[in-house]
Amino acid sequence: MKNFFLILFLMTSAFAQENEIKKTPLDIAIGIDEVKRFDYKFNQKIQVGNEGLLKLIVVPARQEITFRGLQPGRTSVTIRDTFGDIKDVFLVNVTSDGNSNIVREIRELLGDIEGIEISIKGGKVVVGGEIVVPEQYGRITTVLSRYPDVLVLIDYSRQTQLIVAREMQDAINRNNMKDVTVRVVNGDYWLEGVVNSQGKKDLAVSIADAYRPDNLVSLGAATGGSRVQVKQRGNIVNFVSVNEKKDPEPPKKLVKVSTQFVELTKDYNKVFAFKWAPFLSNDSAISFGRRNLGDGEGGGITTDESGTLAGTITRLFPQLNSAKSAGYARVIQQGMGVTNDGQQLRINKSTAVNFAVGTGQGQEARSVNIAFTMTTTPQIGTEENINLSPLRVTVSIPTTASGGTTPQVASNDVETNITVKSKESAVIGGVMQSTSRTDYDKDDPEGSAAQVPTSDGSDTAQQASQLFRLIRSKNYSTAKNQFVVFVTPEILESASKGTEEIRRKFRKRER
Repeated sequence: MKNFFLILFLMTSAFAQENEIKKTPLDIAIGIDEVKRFDYKFNQKIQVGNEGLLKLIVVPARQEITFRGLQPGRTSVTIRDTFGDIKDVFLVNVTSDGNSNIVREIRELLGDIEGIEISIKGGKVVVGGEIVVPEQYGRITTVLSRYPDVLVLIDYSRQTQLIVAREMQDAINRNNMKDVTVRVVNGDYWLEGVVNSQGKKDLAVSIADAYRPDNLVSLGAATGGSRVQVKQRGNIVNFVSVNEKKDPEPPKKLVKVSTQFVELTKDYNKVFAFKWAPFLSNDSAISFGRRNLGDGEGGGITTDESGTLAGTITRLFPQLNSAKSAGYARVIQQGMGVTNDGQQLRINKSTAVNFAVGTGQGQEARSVNIAFTMTTTPQIGTEENINLSPLRVTVSIPTTASGGTTPQVASNDVETNITVKSKESAVIGGVMQSTSRTDYDKDDPEGSAAQVPTSDGSDTAQQASQLFRLIRSKNYSTAKNQFVVFVTPEILESASKGTEEIRRKFRKRER
């Protein structure tokens, strides 16, 4: 029984709650917003019967809802509290008159522009606010030219004017007017600073005027129903003073020139020979003889015959010779220097090597120079191109003569005119030399006679004759020599930057 009364009480409370919900009629004209404030915290998910007729602007912090009409018609708005209970229901009737139609049309055309407000105040359609993006003025001008009765109260935002002023100042400073500044004062652009000629002062005003966007003016300033006046030059206030003096010449730029000389030498030799050439000494002799030994048995005569061969045969067995040899060498020299634009740069490193020529009293002293020399005059052109004219690199490298005792010098010289981009390398010249040789069955350098020891083993040498000669040989040799010269120019901001790399290469390192 108790449960029955409890259920009945709850049902009665529910019906009573439904009966307490009021449906409030609300008339809204397009262009005139209606603001409602509530004494409870409402759920932000508000139910609108037809969202195409009405737009709600919710401000939860202030417990406010702004009703804005979009299209003529009737719709409902249901508002719940944070617990989900229905607290208010509005029956909204959106009406439209002449001004409302204008507001609706302008909102469709300009409603997405940030910073402007379109409303009806005092029976007038008003377009006001602060424009954030200056480029939107062209669009606003085109649209509002169709509505001459619309009151325009649009201006730039403060932040936009500061951005425009900063762009003006940067452009003026880039034109060699570093002492000119631009600031915003009461909506005007003030140009302040000092220049050294009247021409630069006029140029600063022209640059600022070029950056100044179009401006919408008030009804009082407009004439003939026009709402737009393009490029009002009166808003640029020029406080720049002129101090007649010449600009100091900027310091010349620095150029670092690096050259690299690379030489590579390779050689290869292969020998194969078969030689059979025995020798017989010239004192060799062959003798034959016969002698009688007397009467033999039976009355016969007994004789004795004998032959003698005396001599020395050398190199009786054939000789076989096979050998290979190879080698390579690499020489790298690098020069680096820093100079002003248009000034000559010369680097020279020279070493003298002394040696003696001749023997005895006819001996004399001579010397050869081993050197690395680079000379050029760099000139900076457009787009960081550097003209090296003329550029000459001379390198002298020591070599060894065929006898292996007298030093010789191989000189390499490259002279050219070339243009290279900063920090890029270019090959300015080089020479490659290749030599190959093949010999077959070359004559024996010892000839047909040779010195051989005597038959008795003494140290006295005697002549020998060649019995016969059989030789088969092949000697193949090849040698390659090439050098290449690289150059790398670079534009420097200061001399210290160019010498840092040089100091790093010669930095002392301790273990």
